[in-house]
Amino acid sequence: MTIALIAHDAKKELMVQFCIAYCGILSRHNLVATGSTGKIVSEATGLDIVRFLDGSQGGAQQIASRIGCNEIDLLLLFRNPLNPKPNEPDEQALLRLCDVHNIPVATNIATAEVLIHGLERGDLDWREIVKKS
Repeated sequence: MTIALIAHDAKKELMVQFCIAYCGILSRHNLVATGSTGKIVSEATGLDIVRFLDGSQGGAQQIASRIGCNEIDLLLLFRNPLNPKPNEPDEQALLRLCDVHNIPVATNIATAEVLIHGLERGDLDWREIVKKS
C-alpha cells in the first residue's frame, strides 16, 4: 500500500512520534509525504519516504493528484483545527478526493491508530475485496 503523510506545522512532532511508534508497520509500505513532513519523519525514523514539495508550495496538490489517479491507498493528515495557518494545505480538497475515491483518511492520532492497526491485520485491503466481488 502507498501511505501519504501530511502534517500541519503544529502537528509535525505528533506525526514524528506516531511514525516512530509504528515504524515497523510503516516500513512495510510505500510512503510519500509533503516536503517538510517527509524530511522530519525520515530523519527521525530512517523510513524511506518519497518527498514532494512542501504543502504550502504544492505538495498537498501533488498528493491530491495521486489520490485522483488511485496511487494513494491511505492518507494520514494531521491537521490543526484550532489555529490553522493560511499557508497550510487545504485539507477540504484532500478530504473530498478521499471520499470520492474511497481512500481511508485519518485527521487525528486516534483515527490514525485505528487505521494502522487495521492495516497491520489486513483489514484495509479494500481494493482486493472490491476486485473479488
